[in-house]
Amino acid sequence: MDTLHGMRVFVQVVERGSFTAAAQALDLSTAQVSRLIGDLEQHLQARLLQRTTRRLALTETGERYLERCRQILAQIDEADAEARGAHHIPSGRLRVHTMTGLGLQHLTPLIARYAERYPQVVVELTLAQRTPDLLEDGHDVTIAFARDLPDSQLVAQRLGPVYSVLCAAPSYLTQYGIPQQPSDLQRHRYLRLTDPLYRGQWDFGDEQLDALPAECFQVNVAEALVKAAQAGMGFCLLPSFVASQPLREGRLLRILPKHRLRALNIYALYPSRRFLDAKTRTWVEFLKAELPPLLQADEAVLDDTHYWA
Repeated sequence: MDTLHGMRVFVQVVERGSFTAAAQALDLSTAQVSRLIGDLEQHLQARLLQRTTRRLALTETGERYLERCRQILAQIDEADAEARGAHHIPSGRLRVHTMTGLGLQHLTPLIARYAERYPQVVVELTLAQRTPDLLEDGHDVTIAFARDLPDSQLVAQRLGPVYSVLCAAPSYLTQYGIPQQPSDLQRHRYLRLTDPLYRGQWDFGDEQLDALPAECFQVNVAEALVKAAQAGMGFCLLPSFVASQPLREGRLLRILPKHRLRALNIYALYPSRRFLDAKTRTWVEFLKAELPPLLQADEAVLDDTHYWA
């Protein structure tokens, strides 16, 4: 039997004082209510109500069971209300994943502003270089990079493009010279960011470099790559949101300024549009409004900074 339904009927019978009144409140027949109470007592192997032609009375077992039913049903109603409210009121824990560089440069400041607007949301940010399995790893939203729309069952909202540019320290260029065309890079010291998106070939749009330079250093976090490049170890390829600050400050300089890799798209990925809760919906809407201007500002820095050609 449906025990929860039986509990609700039982509570209504007690509170309204009769099977008939409970039946009217529940839009059931009196016979249905009587049968449900009988089925509940049979299920429990205990009598809950003493019935006479004029009145109903709770047994001692019925009194204890009534108190428990009220507690259980109140908790269920509260859980239902909380779940329904999640669709309208941003609250609870929002688990977000993104690449380390984007997370440090842009997402952490954006999360601070989002938290001011929605203080009932606790954001749990994971920074990692791999793209996770959204469902297995338990993330609500992941901010991912791809050349084209990811082919998956996930919902993908495009947030904007990001470009990668070639950079080196002034000290390195003084010592090793300035490449004039992409093929010249084969003679230079290459510092590699271990990112699967940059393996195989570099697509500059009008030219492709099929054989990548042999690296002398590799690391999986772009900020560490910046440190190595600033130390004069070699040249590197950096996404615009990482390159913009050291370029603006002159710690790195662009090389081959007419060449930059074909843009990657940034996507917000989440499992489903159906019953999307408010914290996920407002976070994605917030990103769509606030992240593109930051990416555009990064791109403007690439065009405005000094470079060696």
